[in-house]
Amino acid sequence: MIDRRQFLLGGAALALSGCKVFDGAGASDSALRKLFASHEGLTQSAQRALIGDRLAPEFSETDIRQGMRPNGSTDPASRDYRGLAANGFHDYRLTVTGLVDRPQSLSLTDLTALPPRTQITRHDCVEGWSCIAKWQGAPLGTVLTLAGPKPTARYVVFHCFDAIERSLSGEVFYYESIDLIDAFHPQTILAYAMNGAALPVANGAPLRLRVERQLGYKMAKYVHTIALTDSLASLGYGKGSYWADRGYEWYAGI
Repeated sequence: MIDRRQFLLGGAALALSGCKVFDGAGASDSALRKLFASHEGLTQSAQRALIGDRLAPEFSETDIRQGMRPNGSTDPASRDYRGLAANGFHDYRLTVTGLVDRPQSLSLTDLTALPPRTQITRHDCVEGWSCIAKWQGAPLGTVLTLAGPKPTARYVVFHCFDAIERSLSGEVFYYESIDLIDAFHPQTILAYAMNGAALPVANGAPLRLRVERQLGYKMAKYVHTIALTDSLASLGYGKGSYWADRGYEWYAGI
């Protein structure tokens, strides 16, 4: 039986691979891109209505049949990251700032001391591949509760160590965001371990986001700062994430 994820991913792949009408849809002035963007809010509302607060499918250890394929960057070259990695991330700190009552600066020891969540889930990439892996980490909701979100907070923004491109103003580091509904979902974690071992560099060490009901590009790697905000207008080009600024959906629910 084809599950909902397979249906959505397969349908998208078929449409995009078989229709010339989609050529150039990623261009900033594309009429199709503007059409898709105008309907994204409707898509998000429909998906939320369908799945509610249900969990993404979880699997058994026997379902882990291959190594977790890295997505996106695999070895950040920034001086700050290289220095932390050389010291085994002992000096790493996660900053939680923005619209919070109690800004936080948390070490890996602080994060691993929080009640952990372990889950075996499937990572679905927009490129069409998937992998099942075991993740362990601190629930994002627990970390946010420590910081105390202000009533005006609506979004959680993730800033990362990996530089994706260089622009005239300098390096562009990966950024992503989710809303507070997904942030407090029980399967949304800040993962520091994978398949029973410390998170590998290629998979986002020392800390990456796992938001299991969305596509892989939403799961930011190499996270160093979390900022709560009431608007995404000042982030990147205003769409809410690096890839949303380049034509992808911001709410990539599956």
